[in-house]
Amino acid sequence: MILGVAGLVRGDWRTIDTDTLQVAADLGFKTVQVRADDPASATDSDISRVAGLYKEFGFPMAQSVGNYGGGLCSADEAERSSAIAFLAEMVRFSAKLGCPNTYFRPGSMSARGAWTPHPENRSAPVFDRLVDSAKRACAVAESEGVELAIEGGVVSPLYSARRVRDLIDAVGSPALKFNMDPVNFIGSIEQAYDNTSLLNEFYELLPDRILGAHAKDFTLIATLLPRFEETIIGQPESMLDQATFLRGMQRVCPDAHILIEHLPDSKVPLAAEGLRREAEMAGITWD
Repeated sequence: MILGVAGLVRGDWRTIDTDTLQVAADLGFKTVQVRADDPASATDSDISRVAGLYKEFGFPMAQSVGNYGGGLCSADEAERSSAIAFLAEMVRFSAKLGCPNTYFRPGSMSARGAWTPHPENRSAPVFDRLVDSAKRACAVAESEGVELAIEGGVVSPLYSARRVRDLIDAVGSPALKFNMDPVNFIGSIEQAYDNTSLLNEFYELLPDRILGAHAKDFTLIATLLPRFEETIIGQPESMLDQATFLRGMQRVCPDAHILIEHLPDSKVPLAAEGLRREAEMAGITWD
């Protein structure tokens, strides 16, 4: 497996330079996620420069991610069509740059953001619209030879391993894969204290569709009502069963990218150290 980072970049992909990749290499990372604000405006010279830098550092080209909202499940057809068009542009951009996959967030019916809850998110109409959006995006992905890395979370329309599998089966495209991010699916105290079972469910239901993962951790805050927050991997308060997470990834997708995410640059080295320590205890060797 390849250890990388979703971070260390000042702005979108055009700001990636020698210094960016040198910092990542000095921290022991082997790739850096590519984030695009406007994929349609990518020039051949920009693509050639950034692709050349990755080759120079011996970095495999990373997962790409586009800055778009939650419109892929929207009831507003104009908004949904716009989101699909943006994702299609991300696919074409990724093919030109050599990114093997591009990130696919399912979205939300909430106006507060793609990763916020809404009472309709688990409804059948939302799921059906998401299936249709995925089918249309997958048609482009298949033609370009790029995979779509769908993600989910307890607040989203894809709130469980079973629901992710349902979507993949309903879409029926080989281009649709799953980006493992188990912290997103912690939705109860039971799951928090027994997240090993949660992890194993994903590996049992999606062994043929996992292409990579985002690495992070979580903790349960000591309050009256259940409250979870992300935390740095390998800290005393960290709760995710990283050994099961990493061993499962090694088993079902040994060539996966594992990208540390959701941290300010100053905290990335600590998370990398924590993940390497967990990997060593789990018997995992990085490529």
